[in-house]
Amino acid sequence: MQHIPKHVVIIPDGNRRWAREKGLQSFQGHVRGFELVMDLGDKAHEMGVKVLTIWAFSTENWKRSKKEVNFLMSLFSKKIDEYLEKALEKNIRIIHIGRKDRIPQVLRDKIVQAEQKTARFSKLHLVIALDYGGRDEVVRAFNRFKIKDSGFKNLDEESFGSYLDTKDLPYSNPDLVIRTSGEFRTSGFMIWQTAYSEYIFVKKYFPDFSVEDFAECIREYSRRTRRFGK
Repeated sequence: MQHIPKHVVIIPDGNRRWAREKGLQSFQGHVRGFELVMDLGDKAHEMGVKVLTIWAFSTENWKRSKKEVNFLMSLFSKKIDEYLEKALEKNIRIIHIGRKDRIPQVLRDKIVQAEQKTARFSKLHLVIALDYGGRDEVVRAFNRFKIKDSGFKNLDEESFGSYLDTKDLPYSNPDLVIRTSGEFRTSGFMIWQTAYSEYIFVKKYFPDFSVEDFAECIREYSRRTRRFGK
């Protein structure tokens, strides 16, 4: 394969449906989904991907039941410890995008600690989109610009990117976006950065999405031609 995507996004949809169809409680689908992340990270690095972004929790997910939200926050808090341990072992940098002000303090502190402890690594950038929404990001970026530079300069496409959550990534614009569960929509993920991204929609629910499925998505991407309007 000559064309390997540098930045791959996974929208991991279908955890709850996977659990229901197997007669399990919905939380078991979430647990299974989070267990896949580091395996996918290993495969991504093996194939030459530099940035892997996982959309873990959207700004709209707060509308779910309090019981489910509390479970997810507890699960995130547990998994971030495991991710950090493996990241330190494998020289993986952990980066959070999204809002930090609404997540529980304990989880927020763990995320900041993981970002700080892995800041020097560059083998793979593992980006966790937690309390993230595409429109919310654009609004927050504009507000940052307004506070910092309003009245002093005009925005252009390049300078606007410096106010987005992805500003510190080596490849901020995703080359490939993968969505599982057979849903054909983007749900507004990275609406600025994905203007020219390639999309692959996989029928499998995320808990059934394997490293080989991921590899096949990379192979499919490598067969495509990106023209960027040319």
